Amino acid sequence: MSGTTIPEKTELGWVVDVPNEIARALSLAEGSIAILHVKDGHLEVEMLPPASRALKESVRDTYDRFKDAFDEMKRLGD
Repeated sequence: MSGTTIPEKTELGWVVDVPNEIARALSLAEGSIAILHVKDGHLEVEMLPPASRALKESVRDTYDRFKDAFDEMKRLGD
């Protein structure tokens, strides 16, 4: 095994990068991610494709436009 992906805990579950070999076996795009969450004592998985270039640019534009507001919210805390 060439490496492992450490799940990142989020509010909704855990996020894991899908290894390319597994993505190919499942006919998913390389760069897909898996969202793992527990429901009724079982582990459920949702597969998400990689973000498109347009989505990444949109997020970056929004961040740049509202950076001062985001910094202030971070300073004030949750």
